[in-house]
Amino acid sequence: MSHAAIPHPIPRFGRARREQARKDGRCRRFFSGVLYLCALLFVRPAEAGAIDKLYRFLDTTTTLSADFAQIVVAKNGRRPQRSAGTMLIWRPGKFRWQIDEPYSQLLVGDGERVWMYDPDLRQATVSRMDAALGSTPAALLVGTDTLEKNFELRELEAREGLEWVEAQPRSPDGGFEKLHLGFDGEELKAMELYDNFGQTTSLLFSNPRRNQPLPDALFRFAPPAGVDVIGQ
Repeated sequence: MSHAAIPHPIPRFGRARREQARKDGRCRRFFSGVLYLCALLFVRPAEAGAIDKLYRFLDTTTTLSADFAQIVVAKNGRRPQRSAGTMLIWRPGKFRWQIDEPYSQLLVGDGERVWMYDPDLRQATVSRMDAALGSTPAALLVGTDTLEKNFELRELEAREGLEWVEAQPRSPDGGFEKLHLGFDGEELKAMELYDNFGQTTSLLFSNPRRNQPLPDALFRFAPPAGVDVIGQ
């Protein structure tokens, strides 16, 4: 997932190595985007400025769950890749992203470690959260108030019935050119990630549920018997 310091996705078996590499690249960029989004959700900047919609969302959200549909479009615009799943966020520092289609993969952050699990391959990677996130934008997961230090924020014109906020990393090493967050009223409805390879990842969220109790067990991961564990 570009330069973001997170565990590499687990290689998936397949008939062609090039297809496998494409899958791994999509997973890498997707999960970098996940951590990037979580970074924004877990931090309250000191000043709201012109981004009141985002700040109110941060101020009033403790837990968030939603379904998502993802479309990845390459620079050449050909063969968009589609996937779907669910996300759960518990501020501060806990998250769970489950890809269900077209194949299963799980990312869990328990506040101390980040787990990535591929049930088909029966492998899991694990890293300390600070080591996994490093100095990338996702490092905001640890709870430091550095959003405005690391990102330039601005409002965009409304489109598709949504109000949009752009977050652009100040450092060229962030792995992304920019991130767009789309709001419908007080609800986060869409996210667009523009990476350094010219690829665009669009996420549409549905059935959002905010501030409802979530079982703590959902934010813990224990490798099933027989699963190979890579990492710390």
